[in-house]
Amino acid sequence: MDLKKKTIKAIIWSLIERSGQLGTRLIISIILARLLLPPQFGLIGMLTIFMAIAQLFLNSGFGLALIQKKDATHVDSCSIFYFNIFVGIIVAGLLCLAAPWIAAFYEEPALTSLTQFLSLNLIIGSFALVQTALLVKHIDFKTQLKINMVATIASGIIGITLAYRGFGVWSLAIQSVTNTLFGTVLLWFFNKWRPSLVFSFVALKRMFNFSWRFLISGLIDTVFRNIYFIVIGKIFTATDLGFYSKAQNWQRLPSESLTGGVSRVTFPVFSSIQDDAARLKKGVRKALTNLAFLNFPMMIGIIVLAKPLVLVLLTEKWLPCVPYLQLVCVVGLFYPLHAINVNVLMAKGRSDLFLRLEILKKTLIVLNILVTYRWGIQAMLWGQIVGSLIAYYLNTYYTGRLIAYPFKEQVIDLFLYLGMAVVMGVCVYSLRLFPFPNNWSLLISQVLAGVVVYGAMNLIFKMPEFIEIFSLLNDIAKSRMSRFAFLK
Repeated sequence: MDLKKKTIKAIIWSLIERSGQLGTRLIISIILARLLLPPQFGLIGMLTIFMAIAQLFLNSGFGLALIQKKDATHVDSCSIFYFNIFVGIIVAGLLCLAAPWIAAFYEEPALTSLTQFLSLNLIIGSFALVQTALLVKHIDFKTQLKINMVATIASGIIGITLAYRGFGVWSLAIQSVTNTLFGTVLLWFFNKWRPSLVFSFVALKRMFNFSWRFLISGLIDTVFRNIYFIVIGKIFTATDLGFYSKAQNWQRLPSESLTGGVSRVTFPVFSSIQDDAARLKKGVRKALTNLAFLNFPMMIGIIVLAKPLVLVLLTEKWLPCVPYLQLVCVVGLFYPLHAINVNVLMAKGRSDLFLRLEILKKTLIVLNILVTYRWGIQAMLWGQIVGSLIAYYLNTYYTGRLIAYPFKEQVIDLFLYLGMAVVMGVCVYSLRLFPFPNNWSLLISQVLAGVVVYGAMNLIFKMPEFIEIFSLLNDIAKSRMSRFAFLK
């Protein structure tokens, strides 16, 4: 199978996995939001940045190094495996020791035991890094689909049951740990790689030379992507953070799930063609337009549908999160564009440029918070939108230098997709002018109208992504029918 067909097949499976997981997580999230209160989500939100930083140290950039390295050996994999278990135990222990200080910082005593319990994720997850990296390296997302779906559903059922029985915030904590546990066990069941009793400091050092800048860059990115949780949790209330956290999670579910589904395929693929600039540019353009085709209408659709969506799915108690959701979805428009451009730097092994960019972009976040926090959460989010636009320009600067695909050319390629999404959003929003008996009927009508309008525009302009999707669905349907006919 050639690289193009293998990539398309991998992207399909990756998107199926992400879509299935997105739908499942969304349903679980809705049920939990109806059973629990905003302050309970706020408590978990306060720990987001600490858990994310700890998880990053657990990875140490070696997962990326294992994927990027063309001639990675079994010794490399074993060395990373044992090193990660050691790091997982150390980082979990440090997090447990820091738990009382975290609780004191937020003035929330319940965070001590919550932090210590959630540190189990690090020890359990340390057994899964190499298994996951090898599946990504071999572009095997069909297996990951099975694993993630089972883990998400099983842990979701446990979380919902506990929430229904009155466990409150602990239902969210236990759901998180059981999700990691089920996922790790299933990785070992489905992935046949097993470690041997070999270890090499030389192998680790060789890969660390590649990964250390990504580790520092990832640390900077993790801190600043989650810094709003710290600022809001400290300056405002747990309830305010609960509203912000729910809005952020709902934006990230579709935007980051979709982007992750494509970018984790493109990274190993881009790495394999890193020395062919023309071919790499073609791949980047294709990835960007595919993501824009799907992400732009999703984000603009959520912006337009935010109020009826929250009222219908989460109930009136979550209504204050509507303006936050609309603003973070504007930021979500740029997220896939950042990810694909950054993938180029990683695939080319330019961790020096990656680190330089991260420092520049995170300086913008600090400036935004210092200027806007006194006017409230919405002001900070408006500043985040401006910062995200500037960050996109910075990301494309090096893409322009490395593969001759600069900001202006990318904007021209993406403009039609954004225009169609905006027209769709205006049409959908205009339905509010008509009388509807309830929010359910309004929401359903708006969703159907959005699908019809966006689909019609894609047919009129004969967008290649739209045609490819129909072609792929047709091929899949024919394949299924032929199998069924054979069985008969």
